[in-house]
Amino acid sequence: MSGFCGWFSTGPAALTPAEMAAPLGAAHPLRSACHGLGAVALAASQGEASLYHQDGLLIVHWGERVDALARLWRTHGARACAALSGHFAFALLDETRGEALLAVDRCATRPLFYSMAGRSLLFSSSAEALARHPGAGADVDPQAVFDYLYLHAVHGPRSMFAGQRRLAPGECLHLQGGRVERIRYWRMRYTEQAVEAAPHTHLLDALSCAADAGGQPAAGVMLGGGAASALLARLLQRAAQGPVDTYAVGFGASGAGALAAARASARKIGARHHEQLIDAGDVADAVAALAQAHDAPCGDPGAVAMLFAARMAREDGHRRLHGALGAAALFGLGARYACMAQAHRYERLPGVLRQLLIEPLLFGPGAGLPAFARLRARIEQSLAPPALRLRRRNALLALGTANVFEPAFLELVDLEAPAALQEEAWWLAQARSAVNRAIDLELQGDLPCRIVPAFSAACAAAGVQAVLPYLDDAVVAMAARLAPGRKRGAGARRLFRQALREIGASPAPRAASAPVLPFGRWLQGDARLRALAYDSLSNLARRRILRRAFVDLLLARRLPEDPAAHGQTVWRLTMLEQWLARGRRPGSILETCREGSVSIAL
Repeated sequence: MSGFCGWFSTGPAALTPAEMAAPLGAAHPLRSACHGLGAVALAASQGEASLYHQDGLLIVHWGERVDALARLWRTHGARACAALSGHFAFALLDETRGEALLAVDRCATRPLFYSMAGRSLLFSSSAEALARHPGAGADVDPQAVFDYLYLHAVHGPRSMFAGQRRLAPGECLHLQGGRVERIRYWRMRYTEQAVEAAPHTHLLDALSCAADAGGQPAAGVMLGGGAASALLARLLQRAAQGPVDTYAVGFGASGAGALAAARASARKIGARHHEQLIDAGDVADAVAALAQAHDAPCGDPGAVAMLFAARMAREDGHRRLHGALGAAALFGLGARYACMAQAHRYERLPGVLRQLLIEPLLFGPGAGLPAFARLRARIEQSLAPPALRLRRRNALLALGTANVFEPAFLELVDLEAPAALQEEAWWLAQARSAVNRAIDLELQGDLPCRIVPAFSAACAAAGVQAVLPYLDDAVVAMAARLAPGRKRGAGARRLFRQALREIGASPAPRAASAPVLPFGRWLQGDARLRALAYDSLSNLARRRILRRAFVDLLLARRLPEDPAAHGQTVWRLTMLEQWLARGRRPGSILETCREGSVSIAL
């Protein structure tokens, strides 16, 4: 893991930045600097990040051209963030002005956490590193645990640790005169119309710029069999003027189809292809590696494939791995929030047709016909508020929170908080169409808090650097201009196929399905994996987070009934316990104090 940490304060430091940086690991050289009001420490490879210390200005900057940031700060102050581009995260400490500025890029490709301890501003790109400081505190937030199981990730501004906060995409924090202000300097704004006749050419132009910028030697590409990763590999190959190495991972016998699709894509673009088929034993080993590298519980089982692809790239001598992450979020190829967009189609029908023909038929004389039951259910869903639609599809709510959690744990959390967070993000989106609102929901939550961290942690565990060209500013801007009708489903797939044909690479046949880790099925057939999951869930019961009866019911009955759905639940619970137990006292539980307050002891 790499990153930075530090503090800004008029008081004495309780801990040196070098001591805070211990969780960042020893794989990278540690550099530090300080002045009268603050100090920073940076653990990163040469060229990844930089330190700037001149005329009372101290900057730790993850990105390019820290000197340009220094000039912008001196002329524009906190407004400098809006003039920056690319992937970045930085902490700027100005001793002369007595001000500090923290910021992340428009997609928050690198996290940045902070905490106020009196008049001290503490910050780090790692929640673990920040928790080491006595002023930040190391208590796990029960609400964050609940949010993780509900949303599959801890969405900002919350962190796994109580008292910490995380910057959102396109957000900065400005400390001036003892006052802290969070500023949203950028937000995605959708034009809701196609401004170009051939959008695939604009996609090619934007992605080519990102590929040229990241097309350094010793880089591989993770190939998933879809058109987005194939297009990225082809453009990187064109930038390198030679074949690139592509990597694909399959899961057991069922993964042969996904590997075949990736192999066909690699053959059509002329890449040097590498693939690996992994089994349950490999997953058991991967769980420990991901828990160690991840800054929070890893709620994305896809991180297993990312880890093995990164390891293959490392073995071939690569130091960077490109991924097509972000394409699904930007262009509506993902399916998690598809219900939010699909449901609005009914509302676009003429009111006369709905009220005089469809609804009287389905809810009147035809209400008892089984053939209309499915259509009736979809209409009822379309009439429900957006938050309610997501609630109805939430796996945790389907199990029943009272059945899952200990009563003492439920007393500590707001059961409505994660749903309220999703609803707020839905209505704050700068878009009119349901398609773009659903995309924005993923860009604000799942992408920066679950998907990108999973890829970054997998690459860090393998010793390579994660590269995300689809989150380049030009590609993001192009996606914002694209008409909603060209996103999601057939429209998005057609866009990428046209782009591939434009550069002379015919699209490979579409894969029957995306590769999905069969965690639930493998749990039933592999003794080691089953023991790992059982021990993990049992420990969560001993912590008084989960009910013991729920653990027994989930593993003995529900999992065999539906391995796919409940296997995902077991994965998230297993990764939660593995993260809680990492480097902490064994046997720690959810303790109830004499006064009746409850906290998670680690």
